[in-house]
Order: sequence, then structure tokens, then C-alpha cells
Amino acid sequence: MYLNIVLLPLFSGLTAGFFGRKIGPYGAGILTTSCIAMTCVMSLIAFYEVGLQGSPCYIDLMSWIDSELFTISWGFLFDSLTAVMLVVVTFISTLVHLYSTEYMSHDPHLPRFMCYLSLFTFFMLILVTADNFIQMFVGWEGVGLCSYLLINFWFTRIQANKAAIKAMLVNRIGDFGLALGIFTVYYVFNSVNYVTVFSLVPSFVDSTIVFFNTEIHCLTLIGVLLFVGAVGKSAQLGLHTWLPDAMEGPTPVSALIHAATMVTAGVFLLGRCSPIFEYAPNALVVVTVVGAMTCFFAASVGLVQNDLKRVIAYSTCSQLGYMVFACGLSNYSVGVFHLANHAFFKALLFLGAGSVIHAVSDEQDMRKMGGLKKLLPFTYGMMLIGSLSLMGMPFLTGFYSKDVILEVAYAKYSLPGHFAYWLGSMGAFFTAFYSIRLLYLTFLSECNAYRPVFLNVHDAPIRMGLPLAILAVPSIFIGYLTRDVIIGFGTNFWGNALFVYPDNLNLIDSEFIPIHMKLLSVCLSVLGGLSSYFFYRYKMKELYRVKISLLGRSLYKFLNRKWFFDKVYNEFINQPLLGFGYHTSYKAIDRGLIEMLGPFGLSNLVFNCSLLMKKLQSGTTYHYILILLLSTTLFVTGFFFMDSLAGVDLRLFVVFVLSVFVFSH
Repeated sequence: MYLNIVLLPLFSGLTAGFFGRKIGPYGAGILTTSCIAMTCVMSLIAFYEVGLQGSPCYIDLMSWIDSELFTISWGFLFDSLTAVMLVVVTFISTLVHLYSTEYMSHDPHLPRFMCYLSLFTFFMLILVTADNFIQMFVGWEGVGLCSYLLINFWFTRIQANKAAIKAMLVNRIGDFGLALGIFTVYYVFNSVNYVTVFSLVPSFVDSTIVFFNTEIHCLTLIGVLLFVGAVGKSAQLGLHTWLPDAMEGPTPVSALIHAATMVTAGVFLLGRCSPIFEYAPNALVVVTVVGAMTCFFAASVGLVQNDLKRVIAYSTCSQLGYMVFACGLSNYSVGVFHLANHAFFKALLFLGAGSVIHAVSDEQDMRKMGGLKKLLPFTYGMMLIGSLSLMGMPFLTGFYSKDVILEVAYAKYSLPGHFAYWLGSMGAFFTAFYSIRLLYLTFLSECNAYRPVFLNVHDAPIRMGLPLAILAVPSIFIGYLTRDVIIGFGTNFWGNALFVYPDNLNLIDSEFIPIHMKLLSVCLSVLGGLSSYFFYRYKMKELYRVKISLLGRSLYKFLNRKWFFDKVYNEFINQPLLGFGYHTSYKAIDRGLIEMLGPFGLSNLVFNCSLLMKKLQSGTTYHYILILLLSTTLFVTGFFFMDSLAGVDLRLFVVFVLSVFVFSH
């Protein structure tokens, strides 16, 4: 059963890819959805056996690389952390597959799309079930490849091309950091197996390593390099720019990649490597600060976005910040709990957004919508549930994890902890503000759509509505039902899957912080939602006046252009690098110096020398006598001066000859 969890998505993806023309769009949809649904059922069984019954499973399938000191096997580790990720990935993936069969039904390339979705699920399962870093890296790169293919599915659109290339290149930076981290792990521990590495970590607490000619604590270096990989995949500040642009792909792609699966791989990596991070406190500080800044930044940018999917994308980026800084505060269980909760209501929001876009003739600008509440009542209800859960309204799923994250941040009683608490609280206010803004502009405001679009509006068909209805249930109840199991006091759910150093345990302390600090985030969420509705319902003209004022215009421009990250990257990094690559690296060095000293230089030298030798073959006797005399003279002179030239470095002679050759050309 455990192997089928991993292999069924591979089978469905390859079948839909290679035999899509034979089985047709409907056949591909039925096959892939059925296989992923069976995988989901087996994942639930695995969750019961591994998580609830406490019987983890390890499968050493076969040897992969066996080279003396370097040995890797294809192995699958099913512990509590893997079980949670399996349920999240397969449950969301099943609903996305079902949703896609209707949403993409008009597309002639549906089998290829379903193939990409199934392969994406397969690589994500490889990532979360791996028992070593190399196998995990295979899944890590696989989901990156599939995300490129899915974002660029409509490859005739130039914006989709650009977004896919951007996602691939930005993730390459993070993947390079992750690869360096894996190399360092092997250099320090002589192994890449999780069990071996994590058991040896306490022995290297005081060890150092030379990196860039600087002596650094080896566990801190490993932690930071692994976190660079998480920054790229989970779109943290600095490498976040690919995530909003990835909205160019079809909406089911956004729900699968950017809500529940690929972007959570970084948070999963932090949880999986918790034994390393717990012995590297400086790396944890870096994780906390970056996560907190990401949370605040993305929430502030989401305030002024007008594209429906981009608003939800920035909310994803912001929520990932919460998860990351929870892990940075050594509360990995809370971070993974928010990961699981967030997957359900964020997938609900994305699929609801897809229902709206499908209804209004593929329009994504919220300023061209409005008045859809009466025409799309079911979709409105689903997006209302998702938005309220995202805001962290009491007794909905988001409340049970987001508030705990802020409480443990305050209870840390450290500078990074309070830094994360206050930025997270402001992020909660912004989240509520843009969530209600999205609902108002899309459903509650006056209609701003074109007449033909408005007349053709229709609610979600059954294959699109059913996933929304199913996702609404865990978006309301799953946080309440699983809170005590996953993060309750005394729970043994996690077993050895997550490790927390005893000095870093502060979940109990969070119960005794001042009550007003507990209620602050909820109050800010309610205040943000009410103020958003008030301003957009009654004070729209005043908002416009503020926007066109000098300060308001500058602030709006700053937020709308995403804090100018893209502008800075393009003008100060990308363009100089491209200029250097073309004018210096390519024209001056590759086409210039290397070719002059290399193939063209040597061939021209031989050719010119052969022409010179050809001219010497004149057939005249006195020419041959002259050459013979000069050669004999040079030989005798060199023979007599050999002793005096013994101290001369012959490399100087070679340099002299090459310089004469270069400057003569």
C-alpha cells in the first residue's frame, strides 16, 4: 500500500502523457482523477496507522548509488510528518484533478494538462517520503520542473513564457543553496541519510568549517544553506518574486502549486531538518527574521493589488511567512499545523477565484467585476468561508493555528520573537483588510462588468462546485478537530518526526501571556475587515482623494509596484549581469581571448607558418645554403650559451612568444 501511494500518480501521469490521444480527454480525466483519489484513500489509511496508531513505516526498496563511501538507496520513510503531508497533498490534488476536468474541458490539450498534474503530485510525494537528502532533492527538482510546465501550459502566451522562466530561474538560486547545503552535510557527516545525519548532529555542536576563507560553525552554515533552498521554494522575501507572476498558469495550477503543495516544501524541509536547526540557534534567528519580514511585506503588497489571483497569491506568501517564523521559533508542530490548515482554505479561495474567472469570461481584474453576489451565490458563500478562515476569525480553521503562532512568538520573550509577533499582528490586520476588499469589489460593489459579460455569468458546474463544497468543510472544522492531536499538550503524535531542544520549548508559556496580547490579533483582524468594508462601502471618494494626494500616490505606487523589488532586480542585477555576459564574457573573453589563443589562434599560426615555410621552398640552391648556415649558427650559439641560460625561467620565453603573437594580431 505504501509504495502504491507513490507509484499510482506516476502510473496515471505517464499513461495520460503517452496514451492521451488513445484514451482521449475524458479518459485521461477519469484515469488520473481515479488514481489520485485512490492515493488519497491510502494516504488517509497511512495517516491512521502512522500518525494516530504510532507505527511509522520504513521501506528500503533498492540500492541506487553504491560507490565505496557514498551509498544511497531508494528508501521511503513514513512517519507522522510525512503522513500529514501525504493527506494534504493527495486530498488537494484529488479535488484539483476533478475541478480541472471541468475548468479545462474546452482545452484540446487536457490529457497533457492532467499528465503534468499527476507527475507534479508524484514528485511531491517523492519529496515528502524520501529517507535521504538526495532522494528528497530529486522530488524537489521534479516539482520545480512540473511547475515550469504547468505555468507555461498555454505556451503561446508570452506572459506565460516569461512567468515560467522567471519561476524556474528564481528557484534555481534557492536550489543552488540547497545543493550546497546537501554537499556540506555529506562533507561533515559522510552521509546523506536522515537517520544517520540527525543522530550525529549533537556530536558536531562545537565543530567549525572553513567557508569562503572564513571559519564558521558548521551546523549554522548547513542550516542557513538549507534555508536558502526553503526561501526559493516557499517564496520568502528576496526570492518571492516568482510566486505572483506564476498566476499566469491556469487557475487549478495556482490552487495545486501555490496553495497546498509546492510552496509548502520549504516549510516541510525546515520541519524535517529540525534536529540540525535546533543545534544552530543563529540559523533559527535568520529563519525567524526572514519569515516575519515576508509575512508583513506580502500582506502590505496585497492591499493594493487589483488582479483577483494575485491578491490570493500574496496572501499565500504572507501565510508562508507565518509558517516559516513559527519554525524559526522552534515550534515546528505549530508551523506544520498551519501548513495543513492553510492548504484547505487557500485551495478553496483559489478554486473559488477560478469559478469567478470562469463565470466572467476569463476576466481577472476585480475593478471590472462587482455585483456577482446574486448571480454567483454558491461561489460567494465558498469564498466568504475561505476569506473568513484566512482572516483567522474565531472558531474557523485559520484561527486555531495563526493565533497560536502569534502567541508562541510573544511567549519567546526574545528580540526575534517580539519582532515576529508585531509584524505578524500587523500582517493579520492587512490580511483582513484585503480579504474583505476582495469580497466587496468582486461580489458586493456596483457592477462594473461589460454588458455581454454580465449577461453570460453562470455559477459553478457540478464538477467545479463539488470540490468547493468539500473544501469548505475542512476550512471550517479541521482546525478544531485536529488541534489537540497535533499541537495539544502531551500529545505523542509527532514521535521522533520533529525534534525540539528542551530549552526551546515554549508552547506552555504561550498559555500564560497577557490576555490582551492573545486577543490583539483577533481584534486587529476584525478591525481590518470592518474598516475595509466601511471605506469601500461608504468612503470610496475619500479613498480616491487620499490615493491621488502626493503622499497617497507615493505610497500606492510603492505598494502596487511590490516595494520595487522587480525594478531593483532588473536594473541593478539582471541588466548588468546580462551586459557582462554578452559584452565581456561572450564577446571579449569567449569570442575574443579564448578563440584567439585557442582554435582560431593556433590554426592561424600553423597556417601562417606553413605559408612561410612554403615560401622558403624556392628551389634555389643558395636559399637552401643560407637556411643551413643560419640553422647551424643558431645551434652552435645555443650549445655554447646553454650554461649561461640555465638560470633563466623558460616560462618567460613562452609568455614573450605568446604576447608577441597576441599583439601582432
